[in-house]
Amino acid sequence: MEKSTLFGSAQVENFRAALDERSRATLAEAVKRIVAAKKRGGKVMVVTGSGPNIHEGVTTLIAELIRVGLVDAVSTSSAVISHEMGGALDRVFRVDAAALGMDMNTMPRGDLFEFTRMTDAEWEALKREMPLDDALRERGKKLPVHSDIIKAAGNMAYPMGLRGEKIAEEILALARMYGLPFEEVAGWGCDPRTMLGAANLRGGVPVLVTIPQLVGGGAVGMSIGDSLPISGRSMRISRMLASSDVIIESAVALTQEIHDGPFECYTGHGIWASWSGQATYNLRDKALIRIDLDENLRRATELNQTVQEAIDKGLPKTKVAKIPFRMEMSAFARHEGSLPIIGDIGKAWPVLAHDVAKELGIELEFLSSSQDTAEGASMRDWIVENVKPLDRNKMLEKARRYR
Repeated sequence: MEKSTLFGSAQVENFRAALDERSRATLAEAVKRIVAAKKRGGKVMVVTGSGPNIHEGVTTLIAELIRVGLVDAVSTSSAVISHEMGGALDRVFRVDAAALGMDMNTMPRGDLFEFTRMTDAEWEALKREMPLDDALRERGKKLPVHSDIIKAAGNMAYPMGLRGEKIAEEILALARMYGLPFEEVAGWGCDPRTMLGAANLRGGVPVLVTIPQLVGGGAVGMSIGDSLPISGRSMRISRMLASSDVIIESAVALTQEIHDGPFECYTGHGIWASWSGQATYNLRDKALIRIDLDENLRRATELNQTVQEAIDKGLPKTKVAKIPFRMEMSAFARHEGSLPIIGDIGKAWPVLAHDVAKELGIELEFLSSSQDTAEGASMRDWIVENVKPLDRNKMLEKARRYR
């Protein structure tokens, strides 16, 4: 695997300074807990959301942390799975959909149609896998370009967005055939610089979509949902959480399943599952680290006792705390091991990864950088050029050898 430049390395101290004093202190404590866990042979799990983690290079950084053994499990969204299947980030150009001759009733807001930037060789190679519309491509190439941008890969651009939808059907068939999660089968063909591909290469590292984040990624999301029963998916995620000493949450909105799940007994609803003889787990002694822009998360954590007293009295938490209250704040705020890092994930993650790796004497080959910096712009270009879409032939070869 080609080594990258450590994009964020020169900016680590600037990124650290961009955090406020309390978040710098919280981040330092998070580093201590992660390092302590890894030194005693413990595990670290990451819970990621969608767009920001892709755009800031965080998912590519997490893939690197999987490679070096610093991350042992990941839960994410179906949209992230779709983007990783497309190669994480991609360059597209947009043209006027009406001038292209498209059915305007099916066009997204803005009335633009996106094309993936592809070489003729890449186009011809893809034609061996699926039928492509040469005439559509030629018409698009002749129109004025409205915009030329880097965005999350696959998704809405032709033909890679459509390719993701089509190959999801094949992956779902294989997943059902072998009794595996969709994500594991997709990982067989994904680039090793993606979380899915890194987990496949390392082996024994689960990457699963959480149930609240199943909606997204079009047919990919539906196929992920269809590949495992809801109860089976929830139990697999609970086992990931049970085996982890540290849980890092990154730009994710829906974490009820993590803090308030059906098999968790400390802040969740696991008591009845336990009574029924089902496997349960406990967050009591775990470290919960959350990187988030919402100042209310820290405020909720500071109101730890107030929130707990409201629950003890059967009162609404929002009324007592007097702050906007996201669902996942409840358990996070009450947990003694919660560490809120309030700040941009594009700046916080490279500092966290750099400091942990330094403490453990681990050399990283990739370090992400905030996309609003020159290094971050170079990083995005590097991802476009070096992180490739899912290799269907590689996936099918693994399927042939699977036992």
